[in-house]
Amino acid sequence: MKYDFTSILNRKGKDAIAVAPEEDPYGIAPKGNIKEGFDLIPMWVADMNFPTAPAICEAVIERAKHPAFGYFDLRPEYYDSIIRWHEKRNGVKGLEKKHIGYQNGVLGGVLSALRVLCSDGENVLVHAPTYVGFLEEVGRVGYHLIPSELKKDADGIWRMDYEDMDAKIKKYHIHTAIFCSPHNPTGRVWEREELETAFAVFEANDVYVVADEIWSDLILDGHTHIPSQSVSDDARNRTVALYAPSKTFNLAGLVGSYHIIYNDYLRARIERESSLTVYNAPNVLSMYALIGGYKEESEEWLEELRLVLSENLHFAVDFIKANFEGVDVSMPEGTYMLLLDCGDWLKAHDRTIDELLRRGVEVGVLWQDGRQFNRPDAIRMNLALPNARVREAFQRLKEYAFV
Repeated sequence: MKYDFTSILNRKGKDAIAVAPEEDPYGIAPKGNIKEGFDLIPMWVADMNFPTAPAICEAVIERAKHPAFGYFDLRPEYYDSIIRWHEKRNGVKGLEKKHIGYQNGVLGGVLSALRVLCSDGENVLVHAPTYVGFLEEVGRVGYHLIPSELKKDADGIWRMDYEDMDAKIKKYHIHTAIFCSPHNPTGRVWEREELETAFAVFEANDVYVVADEIWSDLILDGHTHIPSQSVSDDARNRTVALYAPSKTFNLAGLVGSYHIIYNDYLRARIERESSLTVYNAPNVLSMYALIGGYKEESEEWLEELRLVLSENLHFAVDFIKANFEGVDVSMPEGTYMLLLDCGDWLKAHDRTIDELLRRGVEVGVLWQDGRQFNRPDAIRMNLALPNARVREAFQRLKEYAFV
C-alpha cells in the first residue's frame, strides 16, 4: 500500500480521549483499570487510530505558515470541493453552493433542524439500536425519541420494520424522523428499495427527515451509499442531510460539518436557527482540512483505508464466530464499528454485561457499553486501528474476557 495503516500511532499526550478515558467529557468512557503488563488498545470512541491523509496535513500546514488567522468567509474552493465530491462519489446532480451550509457538527445540525421541524416536547422517530449522541443530546433538549427496532433477517442482516415505523408515527403523532445512513451502530448500508419504502412511509405520514450521513464515505465490500435525498423528488424536499469529513479522515478534533438542504423554505429557517447560537462558524484550518480531504490524493488514501477496515472487520467477525459461542455479530456493510450482542453468552456463563466489559478493560481492551445505544447486553467496538492491534485485542478477549 502507498499509505501507512500498519504503524502504531502514539496518541498519548496528543489530545486524544481514546487513549485517555479519564479525560472523557461525555461520561461514556469504559470503566475499570488496566492490569499491569497490558497496554491500552483503544476500541471505544469513534475516531481512527491512523494518521490522516497527507494532503490534509499539507493543506493545513501550508495555511498555518501564514501568521494571521482573522475573520474570514468560506472560500469558493470549499463549496466546489463538496459539490465535486458528492457528484463523483455519490452521483449527485444539481447540487449548488446555495444548498450547502456550515454546521459546527452533525449533531448540532440535527438539533438545529429539530428546533425548526418540531415543537418543544414532540416525539421523534429513530431506529434502534440508536447512536448515543441522539439518545443523550436530543432527549436533553426536550424531545422524546420513539424507537422503531431494526430486525435481523434469516441471513443476519439488519432490516427496517416499515409496519412498525408507520404504526409508531401514527400512535405518537410524529412529524420528524432522524434517519442514520449508513446506520450507526449496526453498520447497515441501506439499499435503494429499502430507502424508497422508508421514504414512502415518511411521505404518507408527512414526516420530515433529518438524515445523518456522516459515515457515507466508509462503505465496504462493494456496497453503495445512496443519498437519502436522491430517492425521489419528495425525499429531496423533505430531507435535511448532514455530512462531514470527520469520520472519513479522522478530523473530529478540527470540527466542521455541513448540511445539504434543497428545500428553500427549510434551508432559510434552519440556517437562521443555526445562526442563533452565534458561534456556529467555521474554523479556518478546518476549512482547509476539508479542501485537502476532498482532493484526488485523499480519495486514493480513502480507498486504501476501506480495504484495511474491511480486512479488520472480516477478521473480527470470523474470530468471534469461531471462538465466542453465544455472541451474535453481523458483518457491517459500512463504518468501522462492530456491534456484539452478548446476551446468550452471558446467560450461558452466568455473567453480567458489566463483568464482561470490566474483564476486557482489565486486559487493555477499551470497548463501549452497548446500553449507551439502547441495546442491553451489547458491546460496540471500533476496528479503525492497525490489524496487528485488532488481532492482539481479540486474542486477549479470548484468553481473559470470554472465559
